[in-house]
Amino acid sequence: MNLEDIELIKQLKGKYFRFLDTNAWSEMAEIFVPDATASYSDGDNSFDSRDEIISFLSRSMRGRQFLSMHTAHHPEITVTDADTAEGVWYLHDIVYALKYKLQISGNGIYHDRYRKVDGQWLIVHTGYERIFEVHDTLGENFKVVKNNYKD
Repeated sequence: MNLEDIELIKQLKGKYFRFLDTNAWSEMAEIFVPDATASYSDGDNSFDSRDEIISFLSRSMRGRQFLSMHTAHHPEITVTDADTAEGVWYLHDIVYALKYKLQISGNGIYHDRYRKVDGQWLIVHTGYERIFEVHDTLGENFKVVKNNYKD
């Protein structure tokens, strides 16, 4: 087991969620291999390249009308050889789709694969299966007091 590689993979997943929640799409693209795959929402949204993944995320999760917070906990990372690894993460997320006056929250399990390319760990596959998801209507008293997202 290489603890330095495990730590670098933890940081990679941290970047993934930070880039997702801050709409940093060009930075997000840099942490995937070109032929990366993704399977979100129990496979309802599946993609076969980095470009498809970034296109989907940037279309569906961007701007001032879509606020999100994703966190991952309890990493189970297995370095399978010098250049490949797998990870299982416990997801918790909260999303405010302001246009629809909707709050979505829930949890799930991410299953990832990673590859070291030129000394840097990158995502080969990412995806999650939901354990539960809750939808709630935002009431008339709901108010966003700070929103630094750009449209």
